[in-house]
Amino acid sequence: MTITIPYRPRAQQSALHSLLGSHRFVVAVTHRRMGKTVMAVNHLLRSALTCRQKRPRFAYIAPTYRMGKATAWDFLKVYSRAVPGVEFNESELRADYPNGGQVRIYGGDDPDNLRGLYLDGAVLDEYGLHQADIFTTVIRPTLADRAGWALFLGTPNGKNQFYDIVQQAKSGLEGWAFAEYKVSQTGLLNASELASARAVMTQDEYDQEFECSFEAAVKGAIYAAELAAARASGRVAVVPRDPVLPVDTDWDLGVGDSTAIWFSQSIRSGEVRLVDYYEASGEGLPHYAQVLQRKGYTYGSHWAPFDIEVKELGSGRSRLETAASLGIRFKIAPKLAIEDGIHAARMLFPKCWFDETRCKQGLEALQHYRRDYNTRLNEFKTTTVHDWASHGADAFRYLAVRQKAPVEKKARAYPNILTTGDHGWMS
Repeated sequence: MTITIPYRPRAQQSALHSLLGSHRFVVAVTHRRMGKTVMAVNHLLRSALTCRQKRPRFAYIAPTYRMGKATAWDFLKVYSRAVPGVEFNESELRADYPNGGQVRIYGGDDPDNLRGLYLDGAVLDEYGLHQADIFTTVIRPTLADRAGWALFLGTPNGKNQFYDIVQQAKSGLEGWAFAEYKVSQTGLLNASELASARAVMTQDEYDQEFECSFEAAVKGAIYAAELAAARASGRVAVVPRDPVLPVDTDWDLGVGDSTAIWFSQSIRSGEVRLVDYYEASGEGLPHYAQVLQRKGYTYGSHWAPFDIEVKELGSGRSRLETAASLGIRFKIAPKLAIEDGIHAARMLFPKCWFDETRCKQGLEALQHYRRDYNTRLNEFKTTTVHDWASHGADAFRYLAVRQKAPVEKKARAYPNILTTGDHGWMS
């Protein structure tokens, strides 16, 4: 039986289809309006119809379920209607085909919904807006038993996990391929439209959205200037942990989403060394107690936000009490308005040193923590965006608002120059 899908791919879309035919993992950086979502939906559709595995399963994964429904679901229905006998499940955003194949829309904001599945292929759209470890900890295992493929799509949004996977694809790793589509190269948008866009966009915005620049600043980023200053002054480097100083922890405790923990050491001068970072989703307090134990640090104080004292309806106990039963005795960070906390964090930044390896995920969260944008008024809101980046940023904010001069009598004074090696501090 021949099925004709009403889709005529552009040259760039055809090139991506071909790459997926010869490589298992493809990473594509595309300018806006290149047609990446239409291409992705049609590749999933064709794969579901032609896959020879039993009960083929394919997934389109957007950063959030809402985004997936808004950007891909209508496209999937439009192109799938050419398939006789197709059935749509509106509540699950799922298309079921007569051969047993299935394409379903998911949101990366609920990674637990993806655990335990098997997938023959997956598209991770706007990969830079996903949780940083979603591929390695959630999606990659779903592809293992059926040797499934993955397509990573997106427009740059700073140097995050999308940037990292671009570098991986460029490295020549077996089975991986990379493609880039800048508007100046594709010719898909006419000159007058691009001129109109330039007239209302900043250079950073234009370079990011249309010229695929990872160097452009994240739009609305709250700590962009502070992080840039930290990198320029060499305060994002190798930061050795001093075994004499206790390690303090500052937590953002998630309810149904991620929990983030910063590990820091403070000295009398007011300097704060961020020596480690940990984040996980869908885990209870016993998991984090085990993490603390595995790391083997000598701990000082554990700090949590004020809402840790709220009693849970099911157990009648607060998480503060549960943590104490696990050996974690929390202190409560002062309750401040978010804007006051952001100001405190900005004031703390010049005193901070960040370990570039162990704190990589936390640094990405700080880099991408941003204000929401009011498209009607064409201005940024005072509210911040609650996404994967907000957990690490909130934990850092709690660190800032509780930060006081350390009282450790055994603390050694160190000069303020950090080596690039692993040999400690030098004058």
